[in-house]
Amino acid sequence: MLNNLAAQSRQEQQPGPVQRAEQTNDYFFTFTTENGTRLLLHALSDKILRFRYLTPGSPAEPDFSYAVPSVDDAHPTFPRVPTFLEFKEKSDHYRLTTARLICIVWKDSLRTRVLDRSGTILSADEKGFHWHHDDDTGNDIVKMSHQVPSGVCYYGLGDKPANSNLRGQRFVNWGTDNYGYQKGADPLYKNIPFYQVLHQRIAHGIFFDNTFKAFFDFAAERADVTSFWAEGGELNYYFIYGPTLLEVSEEYTCLTCPPPLPPLWALGYHQCKWSYFPEGNVQEIALGMRERRIPCDAIYLDIDYMDGYRCFTWHPQHFPEPKRLVQDLGQQGFKLVVIIDPGIKIDPSYPVYQEGLAQDFFCRRADGPLMRGSVWPGQCHFPDYTRPAVREWWANLFEGLIKDVGVRGVWNDMNEPAVFERGTFPDDVRFDYDGQPCSHKKAHNIYGMQMARATNEGVARFSYPNRPFTITRSTYAGGQRYSSGWTGDNIASWEHLWLANIQCQRLSISGFSFIGSDIGGFVDQPSGELYARWIALGAFHPFFRTHSSGDHGDQEPWSFGEPFTSLVRSFIELRYQLLPYMYTTFWQYSTHGTPMLRPLTFLDQNDPETYLRMAEFSLGDNLLVCPITQAGADGRWMYLPKGQWYYYWTDELKTGGAEVWAAADLTRIPLFIRAGAVVPMQPVLQYVGEKQVEELTLHVYYKAGTVESVLYDDGGEGYAYQQGQQTIRRFTVAGDATTLTLTQYIEGDYQPSYATYRVVLHGLPTAPVAATADGQPVDLGTCSDTETTVAAPALVVSANLKTLKVEIEPVPTSSAK
Repeated sequence: MLNNLAAQSRQEQQPGPVQRAEQTNDYFFTFTTENGTRLLLHALSDKILRFRYLTPGSPAEPDFSYAVPSVDDAHPTFPRVPTFLEFKEKSDHYRLTTARLICIVWKDSLRTRVLDRSGTILSADEKGFHWHHDDDTGNDIVKMSHQVPSGVCYYGLGDKPANSNLRGQRFVNWGTDNYGYQKGADPLYKNIPFYQVLHQRIAHGIFFDNTFKAFFDFAAERADVTSFWAEGGELNYYFIYGPTLLEVSEEYTCLTCPPPLPPLWALGYHQCKWSYFPEGNVQEIALGMRERRIPCDAIYLDIDYMDGYRCFTWHPQHFPEPKRLVQDLGQQGFKLVVIIDPGIKIDPSYPVYQEGLAQDFFCRRADGPLMRGSVWPGQCHFPDYTRPAVREWWANLFEGLIKDVGVRGVWNDMNEPAVFERGTFPDDVRFDYDGQPCSHKKAHNIYGMQMARATNEGVARFSYPNRPFTITRSTYAGGQRYSSGWTGDNIASWEHLWLANIQCQRLSISGFSFIGSDIGGFVDQPSGELYARWIALGAFHPFFRTHSSGDHGDQEPWSFGEPFTSLVRSFIELRYQLLPYMYTTFWQYSTHGTPMLRPLTFLDQNDPETYLRMAEFSLGDNLLVCPITQAGADGRWMYLPKGQWYYYWTDELKTGGAEVWAAADLTRIPLFIRAGAVVPMQPVLQYVGEKQVEELTLHVYYKAGTVESVLYDDGGEGYAYQQGQQTIRRFTVAGDATTLTLTQYIEGDYQPSYATYRVVLHGLPTAPVAATADGQPVDLGTCSDTETTVAAPALVVSANLKTLKVEIEPVPTSSAK
C-alpha cells in the first residue's frame, strides 16, 4: 500500500461547507467549516469589511499590523464602527448588511459576495480562499481568487512602472534594489498591496495586509479570474467601498493613516547628487543657485560626506566643520539633508557598531551568527528595526546630526534591504517583529518602512519645535506616516520621464502622495530639452528634487546652458508661486487622505474615455497637468474631463469631454485650470521664509454657476496648528450674465502674514464696470503682468474679505431683422 500523505499535504486545499456561524461581538463574526477553516469577518465601518481566513489547525496569530494603526493611534476621521449593522441566516447563506454594503457568505463553500445596497454585485469569489502547504518553510501559501466581470479596470498597487490599468498584468511585491529599471520591471522598491477596482462606474478597493512575498494576477493567466496570494501568513484583506475611486483612496489612506503636515520648505525645490563633496563643492552649488536667482530650499549630501561610509560620521577632510557649513548654508536659506543607510560597518573602533553589538541590536541568522553583508562601507551588520528597543536606539543616534550639527532632514536609502552579494538578506535571518519572532520572508517587505519609522522618530525628536523631514526609498502600506519618497534609480530617458508621471500618480492613489522622481534621471545624463521637460513635470509633483549619479556629469539647473537655465528657473519659480496651493493640497491629504495627484479616471469615472488614459492628472482640486514626453514636440493632444477648463498660459476656455490640442513649446507645460476655481499664488521667493509674504494673489476663473475652493495656512512650521493655530479659507465663486461674486468664509485662529489679496479675474465674458468689497467700492485696474503675461482685470482687497461683487457689462444681444 502506497503512502500518499506527503503528496496530499501539498495539494490545494479549500474550506468546504460552513458548520457554524457566530457573532463574537457587535462587529465581529466567525464562520467555521467542517474541515476547521475559519473566516473572521469584521465590519470596520459602513464601507469597509475585513476578511481574515485561518487554515485548519492554525491558531489565530496576534491581530497585529504595521500598516493599520491601533484604535488609539487611528486617524481621527476614520470611523471606528458602522452606523448600521444587521446579521441574518438564510437557507443557503449568511447575510451581513451595513448602511452601504451587503456581504453574503455561502454555506456550501465559505465563498463570499459583496454588493452595494442597490443589489449591484461589487465583488464575487471565484474559487475564493484556498491554500497549499509549503514543506520547505512550514508556511501555508494562502490564496484568494475573484471573478472578473466584463469591462472591469484595476488601478493602484503602488510602485509599478507599467500602464495605469493593471488588467492583464501580473506583479509581485518584494522590495528590490532595481538599478536602472525599465518599463515593466517588477518588483521595485516599495510594497503597497492595495488596488482599486472599477466596474459599472462603481469603485471599490482591496488591501491585502500580508507582509510576505505577495503576488497579484489581474486576469493575466485566466481572463475571467483575478487573484492574490502570499508565501505565508494569513489571507487577511480589507474590502473598501467607494463608490468613487477618490473615496476608495481616501478610505484606504485614512485606514492606514495619512502623514502629518511637513515643513513648508520640504515642498520647495531640492538639489541632490551622488555626491557633493568636499564642502567647497557644496558651497559652490549654493552660490550657483543664489547668483542665478534659482529658488532652492534644500541641498543633499550622499554617502561621500561620511568617514568611510560609516553612518552618523563626517569625513574629516571633506567636511571638517559640518556645523559651520550648516550655519553658512542656513544663512543663505538652505537646509541640509543627509543620507543614512541601514548597513553599520563592522569596525571595532566605530561607536555605533560598538553600541549595536553590545546591546545585541543587529539581525542574526537562524543558527545564531550575526547577519553579514556588503554595502558601501564594506562588511556590515544591520539593525533589527522591528524591535522597539532598536528603533529607540536608532532614533537617539540622530542627536548629533540634527540637534548638534543642525541637519534638517534625513534620507534613507538601500533599505529594501539591499546587500551587494545576493540582493537582500537570506531567508533565514531572524527578526523580532514587535514581539512575534519571524524570518526575513515575513519581515523583508516592512524593513525599509520600520527603518523610516525609527529615523522619523529621531529627526522629529531632535528637530523640535520644527517639523521633521525624511525620505525613504523602500516602504510598505502605511509608510506614508513616516516619510516622503522617490521612485528610485531611474534613467535619463524620455521613457523614464513618461514613467515618472505614471509612477507618481500610482503611488499617490495608493496612499503615498508625498512622492517624486529623480528629475533628469539618476543614470546617464539628459539633454537640456529632456531636463527642462522633466523639471516642468516635477514642479507639479509633491516631492520636487533633482538627483543624479556622479558618474554621469553635472545636472544642476544651469548645467545645460541657455535657454535651458532660464526655462528651468521659470518652472521652479512657478512652483514657489504655487506653494500656497500645494500646501493646501497637502493639508487635504493629511486631514482626509485625499490623494494629491489624481489620474484622469479619478476625475470622471463615469466617462469610459478616461479609463485607459495615463498622461493627464490633476494636482489637487483645480489644476490639470499633462507633461510633454517626446523630444521636439511643441504641444500635445490631451483629454479634458467634462466641464470647462481654462488654458493657464492663454486663458482660452475649453469644454471638456473631448481631446484638445495644448500648444506647449519649452516655455510651457500643458496646464489647465478648472472653471470657477480660486488658485492662490504668492510672490517668487528664493527659499521659504526669505521674506514675509505681504500679499497673496487669488486667480479667480469665471464660471456661469457656483464652485467652491479652499486655502489652508498655518505658517508652514512648528506644531501650533495642532492646537488650532491655522486658517481655513473657503471661497465660493458664483457667476452669471451680469456679475461675478466671490465670497470667503474664514475658520481658525491663525493670522497669516499677508493682509491683502490681489484678485485677478480670468475669463469674464465682458469687461467689468464696477466692484464692491463688503459693500464698499473698489478700484478696478487692468494688469498686463500676470504670471503668464495675459492681461486680466485685477483689484486689491482685504484678506479678511467676506464678499467681493464684480459687475460686468451685459452680453450684447443681436436684434432680429
